[in-house]
Amino acid sequence: MRSPNSSMWLKGLSALMLASLTLAACSGEGVADSDPGGASQDSQHRTSAADDGPFGKYDPPIEVSFVRDLSDVVENNVLGVLKDETIDNNRWTRLYEDELGIKIKYDWIVKGNSTSDQYLQKINVTLASGDLPDVIPVNATQLKQLADSDQIEDMTELYEKYASPFTKKVLSEEGTSVFDAATFDGKLMAIPQLESSMERAMYLWIRTDWLDRLGLQPPKTMADVLAISKAFTENDPDGNGKKDTFGLGLTKALWGGAMGLEGFMAGYNAYPNIWVEDASGKLVFGSIQPEVKKALQVLQNMAKNGEIDPEFGVKDGGKVSEQISAGKIGMEYGEQWNSIWPLQLNRDNDPNAQWQAFPIVSESGETPKVPLKFSTTRFFAVKKGAAHPEAVIKMFNLHLEKNWGETAEFDKYFAPPEAESVWQLSPVTPYPVKKNVDAFRAIDAARKAGDFSTLTGEAKTIQEKLEAYAAGSTEGFALWGWERIYGEEGSMGIADQYDKNNQFLREKFVGAPTPTMVERKATLEKLQNEAFVKIILGEPIDKFDQFVADWKKLGGDQITREVNEWYESTKP
Repeated sequence: MRSPNSSMWLKGLSALMLASLTLAACSGEGVADSDPGGASQDSQHRTSAADDGPFGKYDPPIEVSFVRDLSDVVENNVLGVLKDETIDNNRWTRLYEDELGIKIKYDWIVKGNSTSDQYLQKINVTLASGDLPDVIPVNATQLKQLADSDQIEDMTELYEKYASPFTKKVLSEEGTSVFDAATFDGKLMAIPQLESSMERAMYLWIRTDWLDRLGLQPPKTMADVLAISKAFTENDPDGNGKKDTFGLGLTKALWGGAMGLEGFMAGYNAYPNIWVEDASGKLVFGSIQPEVKKALQVLQNMAKNGEIDPEFGVKDGGKVSEQISAGKIGMEYGEQWNSIWPLQLNRDNDPNAQWQAFPIVSESGETPKVPLKFSTTRFFAVKKGAAHPEAVIKMFNLHLEKNWGETAEFDKYFAPPEAESVWQLSPVTPYPVKKNVDAFRAIDAARKAGDFSTLTGEAKTIQEKLEAYAAGSTEGFALWGWERIYGEEGSMGIADQYDKNNQFLREKFVGAPTPTMVERKATLEKLQNEAFVKIILGEPIDKFDQFVADWKKLGGDQITREVNEWYESTKP
């Protein structure tokens, strides 16, 4: 099922897996010649073959070549269980050919996800060679390089003409940000594969059986969070007579979808790692603001009191998840899917363990802002001169339509019972950014009405999981985890409220990395995290001021100038 909740546990359980990052290349008939006459003929061919709208079928068919990563999820959990389907011949390849006249073939395939070294090396070699496929998925840096070197098509008019109304609606669900990220000199140079930023919203996951045992209430302020952390550390919440529990779990990485600090920091109006607007309308980097210093001081006090594992600075997510599994940690900040991983591990070991997501809270008790990092990192660019650059747009249209449109066949093309990740067989995998919270809203409305018969698509599939859990089934994967997301007390109910309360604070810088970012970002990130870990573990809080000075001197000031130049360029 397409959501960060399910993808986490399927891919290493440490980071949000990006789905089936592949590239579509239109090749074969009608490829433009290098001479003006050839280009003119190509233009005529393109018009006659593809002027019939968002779902027009090519006749005769065209061939579209791709390269892609074949993740473990696809290989094992999809192709490994489906009969008579391969990566070259499956329900999605047949659908694109039957409905659009697009034949898909792969020039090369690597195993591993889109962030794997092997895949990135292969893509980089392809880009460096200049022998580009007609349609290629790239990150923001690669997109800018291709646009600057005039190697890709301007998609502005093609998008307006060929994107279906539903596609336009979906890709606009986070405003103009994804288009700003793919626009250079006023031209849309790629089709962004929108990833939902709201799926990265933070929640506070708490062991409620420990709350009950110690007679505590859910938190309404950061003071309550600190009191719970202290009690979980000092008051023997597991009842074993030992002081062997920690109030708050975090990893050496400090940030991320599980056991990260973004939600904690937001409680003090601190928003590290994202660019936000200051009072003057300029963009500033959240990590160097004074509110972060205050939050670090609080974390240092917690560490001194034994509420944070003193060895967290050398433990990754896997190691901390082992502590959670063993029942040694009572709270952690993370995304909506954390009940599936790592918290399900604790539940599997201890059926009496109970976790629940709560909304993040603020120091003042006022409704806090929930920071959202810009999440769209994949853009489909088209090689200049490709015969049918609009083909990738049509594929976007069909993928969205067959999963969430009026003619949707969700149980066939997205998450059939036999292979819940079948959507990943498609080379392009766009999705509505609110699809998970919309599924919750449909389930919740049916729950309140006492009638689930009207549920369809993803909501129906999820409700079946909830019913299996309620019936005591042990057949499905992480059924307790799913219930903790979509049940009456689920994290998606909080997402619903975040959305309705307009609590989301979206990152303002969504452009390609600036020149100084490319050169200095890794160094600055290392500088930041080393400083923050040392401060939490007891170094003088004034080390924060030194970090800020060093950050600015080592490239931060120049990056800030470049970011604001970009920001000004996006304004009307």
